[in-house]
Amino acid sequence: MNKNNTLHLNKINMKPWLFLTPVFIMFSLFVFWPLLYTFYLSFFDWNMVSPTKTFVGIDNYISVLTNPTTYKIFLNTLFFIGILLLINLVVPYIFAFVLHLILNRLKGFYKTAIFLPAFISLVVGSILFTWILNPISGPIAEIAGWFGIQLPIWSQTEGLVIVVISLITSWKVFGYNFIMLYASISGISEEIIEAARLDGVPLHRIFLDIILPVSSSAGVYILIMTIVQGLQFVYTPISVITQGGPNYASSNLIYQSYNEGFILYRTGHSAALSIMTLLVFAILLLIEFKFVERGVHYEN
Repeated sequence: MNKNNTLHLNKINMKPWLFLTPVFIMFSLFVFWPLLYTFYLSFFDWNMVSPTKTFVGIDNYISVLTNPTTYKIFLNTLFFIGILLLINLVVPYIFAFVLHLILNRLKGFYKTAIFLPAFISLVVGSILFTWILNPISGPIAEIAGWFGIQLPIWSQTEGLVIVVISLITSWKVFGYNFIMLYASISGISEEIIEAARLDGVPLHRIFLDIILPVSSSAGVYILIMTIVQGLQFVYTPISVITQGGPNYASSNLIYQSYNEGFILYRTGHSAALSIMTLLVFAILLLIEFKFVERGVHYEN
């Protein structure tokens, strides 16, 4: 092979790297560098104001692991994830199945109505739900009062506050997940479903044996996005309504990292908690790839 051919091949091989260069630059600036800097800060005691940082080694990690509040917040996070998956994965899957295969009228109206909240600010939604669910003067409290029922003060009740915060977050996320799952179910061959109906297969078996396996790739995508986006969005109602209270009952790992860094100015503690949160979600992602991804169906 002569020198000209070698240079020509080198030019061809460099093209993909040249095209990827802008992506590498963006990831380096907004992902890799912040991650490395957060890891660096986790070994220091710093309040973001002082010009100097005090090196403390792994003391921040020890402080996080020995703090009982950390485990309470971790359990809150798992509770959040469980509720978000129930409302934003299981329910929209069922809704999409019913709307596509059972309902024959007003499909466009239902799709628009379900997706509409995705356009509304979550701050507005949080304020709206705070008014609706006001245990004293809200409309639901007024209706419950007609039947002699008194609503609990949910924002001050441990356990219940997480459920309500999750419902507010789900109101924002639900529509997008529903549309994605509806599109996936709509792409399933009608011949397979009609053959099952002609054979007398009940609807719940069609859903479990045909719809779920064939649309599983979209389901796994929604599973991951529900966890990622849900825990990002849930920050807003926590910040607007409860600020993590009562007694950290509505806080989660992401909100607590923000609270430690930008409210209490314990930057090193916040960075250590953030790195540990990253490791937790990395482990969850590996578990998902190991056990869930095996049963995923990709049509092509």
